Amino acid sequence: MNTSAGLAFRRLGMLTIFAVYCVILAGGIVRASGAGMGCPDWPTCFGQWIPPTEETQLPPNYHEIYAQRGYENTQFNPVKTWTEYTNRLLGVSIGFLIFLTAWSSRIYRKTDKTIFYLSLSSFFLVGLQGWLGAHVVASNLKPYMITAHMLLALVIVALLIYTITRSQHESLRQLDTGDLPAKFKKVLWAAMLMTLVQISMGTQVREAVDVIAHANIERQFWRDDFPIIFYIHRSFSSIILFTNLWLARKLYLAVDKNSLLFRTGFAMIALVVLAIVAGISLDRLGVPALVQPLHLLLASLIFGVQFFLYQSLSYANRSLA
Repeated sequence: MNTSAGLAFRRLGMLTIFAVYCVILAGGIVRASGAGMGCPDWPTCFGQWIPPTEETQLPPNYHEIYAQRGYENTQFNPVKTWTEYTNRLLGVSIGFLIFLTAWSSRIYRKTDKTIFYLSLSSFFLVGLQGWLGAHVVASNLKPYMITAHMLLALVIVALLIYTITRSQHESLRQLDTGDLPAKFKKVLWAAMLMTLVQISMGTQVREAVDVIAHANIERQFWRDDFPIIFYIHRSFSSIILFTNLWLARKLYLAVDKNSLLFRTGFAMIALVVLAIVAGISLDRLGVPALVQPLHLLLASLIFGVQFFLYQSLSYANRSLA
């Protein structure tokens, strides 16, 4: 196989993963800023491919037009409109990147067809994500639709990580994991599961925050109306912290400090700590809007790093299955 072609595939794949995380961040910003209906139609925005910058560029009766479509109280806000439109542009960029990734994966059709088919699957999932995004808008931002949109993004990230990791199996086989405890991978698997549960609980908390926000309660008093799931979510972070600390310590003791595994473990625990700090600031500082998307991004990154570490360990010291 052409080495430069393999390198190009991995670079495209990593760029696509980065773009997906950018969209997760942008989606968090859209939701935290209340810009989700900044474009009340899809794929156009206020009926235009490039949205307006002033209300005078819209029909005088646009309120009635969108009320008839089921979107009452539609009010043009240039900041919210362009925030949502930027989010959509990022989504389109993923479509182009994932297409290029799938196209470049054809070099593996003879050596490892799984990589080729996984890349194609990622391409179709991005298409499904776009379709789901349209239905999120059509549903007038139903919370369960937003949650499904978020979880599908994590599935795409995991699939891309697995695909890129599999393409590097030869180098990953050289990793020395002999001094790690036998139960390390099981604990790591449990940590990934806990991260997903925590993200799911976080989306439920976010849905409750949306309801409270629409009740016109001042932001500093939102915490008084948080549901019980918020307190479970907050307490569960301690279990996640100690589990990941155990994993990081075992890596610190067992692997070379310059190895990929050590750097990945360090990144994992750093992200966990940062996510908890962001969560504390949300709890104690009246749910600041800027921290909400950051908290979501950090949680998503934790899962991605954990998943990469798990896959790297799966290929270490063995041949490709």
